[in-house]
Amino acid sequence: MQLHQFASSTELNTDFAKRLIAIVHQAIEARDHAYLVVSGGRTPQALFEHLSSTDLDWSKVTITLADDRWLSSSEKDSNERLVKSVLLQNKAAAARFISLVTADEKAEAGELAVCQRFAEIPTFDAVILGMGEDGHTASLFPCSAELAKGLSTEQAALAVNPTTAPYQRMSLSQSRLLNSRHVFLHLVGGNKLNVLNQAMAAADPQQMPIRAFLQHPCVDVQVMFATE
Repeated sequence: MQLHQFASSTELNTDFAKRLIAIVHQAIEARDHAYLVVSGGRTPQALFEHLSSTDLDWSKVTITLADDRWLSSSEKDSNERLVKSVLLQNKAAAARFISLVTADEKAEAGELAVCQRFAEIPTFDAVILGMGEDGHTASLFPCSAELAKGLSTEQAALAVNPTTAPYQRMSLSQSRLLNSRHVFLHLVGGNKLNVLNQAMAAADPQQMPIRAFLQHPCVDVQVMFATE
């Protein structure tokens, strides 16, 4: 784990965007396509706006989510809605998007179809994770019965039923998220630094699932942190 600290989220987003743009450029030059995984919530919205206006060959970029709530993309709490309305705009509108949601009523019924969407997707070029104050990342919640599966399965995605957060979820598994050339953790706010320190102070991922990423022996997670 490497911690990159910035005085403001503006400075963070400027630096972060440059890193991501370089990664995408390099991927397109080397393999003719780039694969980017993003997270929902308020934290990445300014970063999304910055990226959406960047000169890239977006037609050669595939974007997906680390997780999503089991909602129609028309619902206000849908991460897909956020990505489509903020990131997949302007120049980035040409990018391809892979949804984590199907028309099935229950997430469990859509699990196989979502996994199949990733069957031909190679190693991601960059994954951007977030972190909750309970130490969850993606929709791998410490309160969910599915956590052990999410941290051990080789399948790409799984349905999750958190007990301390609303909505069923579909989450990429730890193994699929870590199948990436670059893994970032995007944090803003002093409270998140306290959670990060707590996560690094012990080793049990069942208590704080983010530990399975931060303390993975083969993955160097880049933590992008701003105090405000």
